[in-house]
Amino acid sequence: MGPDADASTRERSRAVWDEMAAGWEAGREAIWADSRSVGEWLVHKLAPHSGDTVLELAAGVGDTGFVAAHLVGETGCVLISDFAPAMVAAASRRATELGIKNAEFRVLDAERMDLPTDSVDGVICRWGYMLMVNPGAAFAETRRVLRPGGRLAFSVWAGPEYNPWASLISRILVTRGDMAPPDPTAPGIFALTDPDRLRAFVTGAGFTTPEIEEVSTRRRFADFDAYWRYLTELAGAISPVLRGLSGKEQTAVQEQLREAAAPFAVEGAYDIPGLCLNAVTY
Repeated sequence: MGPDADASTRERSRAVWDEMAAGWEAGREAIWADSRSVGEWLVHKLAPHSGDTVLELAAGVGDTGFVAAHLVGETGCVLISDFAPAMVAAASRRATELGIKNAEFRVLDAERMDLPTDSVDGVICRWGYMLMVNPGAAFAETRRVLRPGGRLAFSVWAGPEYNPWASLISRILVTRGDMAPPDPTAPGIFALTDPDRLRAFVTGAGFTTPEIEEVSTRRRFADFDAYWRYLTELAGAISPVLRGLSGKEQTAVQEQLREAAAPFAVEGAYDIPGLCLNAVTY
């Protein structure tokens, strides 16, 4: 990609996640329930101390950072950031709802952060780096803003074969010609599934070789309609594709998805596994 193409990709992604913010805010309780194993792993490995300043990148509605907020205490601070302004606004409302007093909120592009060098004690990023146009630049920026000895704890998705909650619909859309086959190195949820490539990005930015651990998660839906709403309202790049289909085309895709997801149906509900690669480095 050239500079113009990179800028265009960033703006399209920002627009998508601004649009997704309402769905993420409405579904905040279910999203946290499904991702809690991942978020708590990240905070545990970051091990923040009282008085620390912790930065959360690509924070969404901020629940992972809010776990850290309890640990840094009144003398510490958690900086909740996202490059989508609507997500930052949703996170601020979530903090009020939870009674979080020691959080600040900023619109930040992780690839070009408007933060001083050596200004934070730890960084958390749940499911963000793989969506970035230049993950190498984002990791380098993370290293820059971290104080010496500061830790980075982050999570990316493992391969599509381990995450049918997303890959089932992607496969259907690609087969139908509604979506191009994904480029495994382009921004997307499966862009950093190769541990060796992931390590190269991290060490290339000046971090130590990361400790990588597989962490299981689940996507739980009360019924098929709830699963479909998730895909059309919260699922990043997939959602605009689905919403752009005609009613007849959506019905055809739903029928195919219902059949593909049948192995995960239990008495009308759906319990679909997922797998993350969680990492910590300094």
